This record gives sequence, structure tokens and C-alpha cells, in this order.
Amino acid sequence: MNNQDTASACQLPSYITSATPNPANKRAPWFRTTAQTYAGIFLWFVFWDSMSSNGLSVGGLVPTLIGVVLGALICHFLFFLVPGLLGMQTGLPLYIVGTSTFGAIGGLLMPGFLMGVLQFGWLGVNAYASADFLAKSFHTPGLAWLIVIVWTFAAAFVGLKGIQYVAKVATYLPLIPFVVLIAGLFLFAGSAGSYKPEPAAATAASGGSLNAILLMVSAIVGFFATAGAAGVDICASNRDRGDVSMGGIFGIVIAIIFTAGISVIVVAGARASHLIDPSATAMTGALGKRLSTGLFDAIMIGLTLASFPGACFSSFIAANSFKTTMPKVNPFVSVGIGALVSILLAVTGWAGNLASVFGLIGASFGPIVGAMVVDYFLSGGKWSGPRAGFNPAGWIAWLLGFIVGILPNALLPASVRVNVPCAPVAAFIVGALVYFICAKMEMLSALVPLPAKAGEPAKPTEAAV
Repeated sequence: MNNQDTASACQLPSYITSATPNPANKRAPWFRTTAQTYAGIFLWFVFWDSMSSNGLSVGGLVPTLIGVVLGALICHFLFFLVPGLLGMQTGLPLYIVGTSTFGAIGGLLMPGFLMGVLQFGWLGVNAYASADFLAKSFHTPGLAWLIVIVWTFAAAFVGLKGIQYVAKVATYLPLIPFVVLIAGLFLFAGSAGSYKPEPAAATAASGGSLNAILLMVSAIVGFFATAGAAGVDICASNRDRGDVSMGGIFGIVIAIIFTAGISVIVVAGARASHLIDPSATAMTGALGKRLSTGLFDAIMIGLTLASFPGACFSSFIAANSFKTTMPKVNPFVSVGIGALVSILLAVTGWAGNLASVFGLIGASFGPIVGAMVVDYFLSGGKWSGPRAGFNPAGWIAWLLGFIVGILPNALLPASVRVNVPCAPVAAFIVGALVYFICAKMEMLSALVPLPAKAGEPAKPTEAAV
């Protein structure tokens, strides 16, 4: 199979031929689209609250902050930029753009269906953390299960009916975590510089500073992997390359450094001041030692309410994915089943194991994005169009990258785990290298021309390329 061949006789699935690119008159500046969307993701308290658990105890403050900066740059330049440019150039969603890497049929499963499935994992994480915070804030831990059920089904319902119902609220609710982070920095930054890791923890960890950097990068990239691929959808509303770049710099790089960086500084300051246990990792736990009980409970409730639009957004993406990949199934049934799975993940506590969750997501989407990046450059910096059936190069790249990425995950039995440093990035690199090798070996299925309806408006302009 040659990557220059076409297969005009092949019939494209209707989900591709019926896709309509986002027109130019519906594009908007980066500060109204990309930056706003991504910044909201990183302001979610589940992301930043316990970020200090990734390296602070073993490497100290400076290496951990270096890991934050490095993780932010990797998210932007490796995991977001090419998907964002593809979305801007084509105006098409991820499940269409992904067909150039995984094939016209394969694209339904990867990344289309997989994106929807993993969103219910995110919904479970959101419901678990929100229910836990609310139950503790109201001092009624027995309500956690009931809150999980109500929270999950409410978010799933809104996701099905349309995210526009929470759009206005979502615009202002992120101000709550923003204010909380600034307050934490004001309270604890002064003592953070004097923090030193406990000798026992630092001695037990191999690698010291380097290990701290890799742990932080792994956590940030694992969290971001699906959001990076979703840059195709998000940047379909961007006008040009400058919007994609600026949106990523402010919405991803600066947002990660701001949220994760402040959280690490706060925990370091609280430990140095002996307000929290040397092993404590939650920024909110540090705030609880300085604030009155009533004010702290109010903050926790506010942070939890601010995460509800994120739950709705995950449900919205999952609903769109299932509607596309399973058009004959009633979306209330498919999304309802997904919501039940989210509830099960939350009530069993599995969704609270953030390291494993982030690792699974990074292992799943790291090689997807890696293969897409290589496909983009091999095609001359543009979208090549859908390939017939299942594209072997994409699937082989994903499988080998996923295996590498999942090897250190705690979900596997201890007997088969392998310590792969910075596994989500390793999965990306393996996926990219394998796709490149397969492409050079001509293991690419034939390109299939798009009909004029979807093809002509989607062609990138010379300036965009």
C-alpha cells in the first residue's frame, strides 16, 4: 500500500461525508475560545489540589517547579499544537480528522469511541471528588453516595440537552478557584523557600531532583492527554495559526504554571511552617489550617460548584462521540449506561486513584497524538484526508505506544509492572516513532477523496499551512 495512492472506488461512511467544516464567519479570537476553554480545565481543583504529591517530598521545591514548567511546555508543543492546527485548518472535529491516522472505519473506534468512553472516566473522577468535598463541607459523610448519583445524572442530562445551559455560569465560576489560588499564594509563599524535604523521603527516592521532575511531568501530561487531542475540536473555532499558538500559550502553558505552581508553593510553605504533616499533599488541607471553619467550608463548596461545568463538558463530549459512533442507539440509553459506569467508578473509590487514572489516559491518548503529529508532518503540515478502512500504521503505533505507557500503571498486577519513566511522554514518543517507521515501510492504507461538500471548504489555505 502506497501513501500516494487513492481509492476513489471506496465508499466513505456517512459520518465523514455528512461532516461540515466550521465556516470562517463562526471563528473567533483565541481569548474567547481556546485560552478560555483550556484555562477552565486547569482551574479545576481536582487537577491542582494535590499536585505537590508529584515530587515535592523527594526533590524539593525547585525541581518540582521545573517539572511544572517542563510539563506545561510538553503539553503545549507536543500534545496540543498539531491537533490544534489540524482543527484550525480543517474546521472538522477530532473523529473526522483522526481518520487520516486510523482510517475511515477505524476512526470511529480510535479516537472517536475511545474519547467518549474515557470522558465517562473523567465524569467519575469529577463526581467522586465533588461528592467527597461537599459531604465533608456539610459534615455529612454519609451523603457522598447520594451526591455522586445526583451529580452524575445531572451532568449527563445537561450534556445531552446542550452545554449552552451552563455556558453563562461556567464563565464566572472559574473565578472561585482563581481567587482561592491567589489567596493561598499570599498566605504561604513567604515560607515556601525554606522548605526542605524530609531526609527519609529524599533518601528513599532514587534520582532525587530528576525523579521529582519526571513525576511532575508524568502527572501533568497524563491529565492533559485527552484535552490535547480535543484541541482539534476546540481550535476548529480559531481563525489562524496565531490564535492556536496564543490560545495554547495562555490557556495551557501559563494556566498550568499558575495553578500547579501555586499549589506546590502553598504546600511547601505550609510544610515549612509546620502547619501540616510532612507527607500532606493537598493545598486545600493547608488552607484549612489557616482559615476559620466556616470560611474554609464555604471555599470548599465554591470549588466544588465550580467543577460542575467541567462534568457537563465531559458528558457533552461523550454524548457527541456516542451519537456519532452509535447513531442507531438512543443517546439517552448510551449516555445513561456511561453515567452508571461513572457512578460505579466513583462509589467504589477507583476514580479517586488519580495517579492510575491519569496514567491510563496518558497511555491511551499519548500514542494517538504522537501518530497524528507524525502524520501531519509527513503530509506537509496539513491534513491528508481520510484513509480507507483501518490504517495499519496508526493501529500498530497506538498498540505499541499503549503497552509502553500502561506498563508502570498500578492497575496492572505488580508482577508485570515495569518502571517506565514519564510513561505518558514515552507512549507519545513510541507512537510517533512507530508510525514514522510504518509509513516509511508503506504500511498506510490508501487515501480516499472527500466529496466536494466536506472537502473544498476544509482545504487549508497556503497562509494556514
